[in-house]
Amino acid sequence: MAGQLIVGLDVSTRARAEEIVVALGDSVDFYKIGYQCFYGADGFALGKELLRAGKKVFFDLKLLDIDNTVEKGVAAIAATGATMLTIHAYPRTMRAAMRGAAGSGLCVLGVTVLTSMDDNDVREAGYERDAAGLVALRAQQAREAGIGGVVASPHEAEMVRTIMGPKPAIVTPGIRRAGSAMGDQKRAMTPAEALAAGATHLVVARPIVEAPDPGAAARAILAEMAGKRTSFA
Repeated sequence: MAGQLIVGLDVSTRARAEEIVVALGDSVDFYKIGYQCFYGADGFALGKELLRAGKKVFFDLKLLDIDNTVEKGVAAIAATGATMLTIHAYPRTMRAAMRGAAGSGLCVLGVTVLTSMDDNDVREAGYERDAAGLVALRAQQAREAGIGGVVASPHEAEMVRTIMGPKPAIVTPGIRRAGSAMGDQKRAMTPAEALAAGATHLVVARPIVEAPDPGAAARAILAEMAGKRTSFA
């Protein structure tokens, strides 16, 4: 289960990120570095340091640009030895990303619909589909592009698995322990529910990094992933 849990280092300083890594110790071996950490905490250097320490790194950068820029950017990330990288799941962007990742071990993930968005948000953005319909379209396009997987809400994980088949990764943010506050997540699930729905990896940030004891919080989530009940709050 430890390899399926990705802890999001959503913090603004390198020192705080390193404190969390130390607190989690051997219980976590996979870390996500997104905008906040990448730009505010020298996250690129931190990611390379984690890789040298034998950890897995997921650069959550959601790349979207002209094809050449995406291809070269993906190639630069692939050269670090990172495990995962996000791009926006537009067909041309996904094809360009695959060219950039060619010959590497980098798993390129297409972001379908953010877990903070619901049907109204999707329509406001100009799509004549609901959130699930847009996720289905992006998943089909991701399969056609041959990328490594997608990022989707756990609520769409089962549908995505049906569309993409058994091999691609399905990475699900919006994970919250049973009974906890949802915050700005509109399509969240518990760890056990997300895995049962077909997710291969769970991304958890605030419930761990903002906990008084991040190590205890991570162990509680790992226990829930394994189907065990815990009293951690």
